[in-house]
Amino acid sequence: MDRLANPAPLGLAGFGMTTILLNVCNAGFLPLNSSVLAMGLAFGGFAQFCAGMLEYPRGNTFGFTAFSSFGAFWISLAVLIFLPKFGLAAPATPGAMVVFLGLWGVFTAFMFVGTLKANRVLQFVFASLVVLFALLALGEASGNAAITHFAGFEGLACGASALYLAMAEVLEEQFGHPVLPIGAHHHPAPPSSVRLAV
Repeated sequence: MDRLANPAPLGLAGFGMTTILLNVCNAGFLPLNSSVLAMGLAFGGFAQFCAGMLEYPRGNTFGFTAFSSFGAFWISLAVLIFLPKFGLAAPATPGAMVVFLGLWGVFTAFMFVGTLKANRVLQFVFASLVVLFALLALGEASGNAAITHFAGFEGLACGASALYLAMAEVLEEQFGHPVLPIGAHHHPAPPSSVRLAV
């Protein structure tokens, strides 16, 4: 059987670019707008979810769970905003958003533990994402816009690290050797930053 392509760069890029775009808004550089919702549905949501499904035949439980879950997160975030616009549901209250973000923070914290067998960049992606969810939940709970703005800057670092890892994997695949450092314990074969079982 031909070797399967590594879906991780697609999932990481979808997560990273969408996270950057959203947090440009959280940091106060731009207002929340349709570009965030469109990318959240298409790239952060659908493409990342597809990457998760493509990890399934590779036997990668971590990648399957992470990409599928965070793809669903982005879709649910966009739907959460759309539903009240169409009168299909009441807008989420700050308290509801605290629970929503808090649950994702707990999920991400457990997933972070799984990255301790992976490279340093992936560890940073998940650690910074845990902090991001905590800051966003705290911002909702307190109503303090300064916390949300600070979360935006932290989220930019999280998204950029995911995009960096995606490009590191693509370049390694193309050139046949590591091009960008990711702090790997060893050189995996085939390369896949989110494959934890070796």
